[in-house]
Amino acid sequence: MMTIEERLALDKYEVDEESHIALDQAACAQCLHKYCLTVCPAKVYTQSEGQDAISVSHVACLECGTCIVACQGGGLTWNYPTGSMGVVYRYA
Repeated sequence: MMTIEERLALDKYEVDEESHIALDQAACAQCLHKYCLTVCPAKVYTQSEGQDAISVSHVACLECGTCIVACQGGGLTWNYPTGSMGVVYRYA
């Protein structure tokens, strides 16, 4: 079985320097479930143990929109990457 990193390596990305994902850390701190940490297939959202802040690695985003649906606290702002940035195509 392939790991998530091996699967993500099958996608070609044009990385935008500016993130298309923004988190309201105050709203995220109030969130009890933090579904974004578990539903994202690319593991874009991470939280270090003992930390309130959630980190975002926008470069791995698959643009699937799962995080938008899962976020119940209103702490997530997500837009498609600008222009020709983001996922360009999949190798397999």
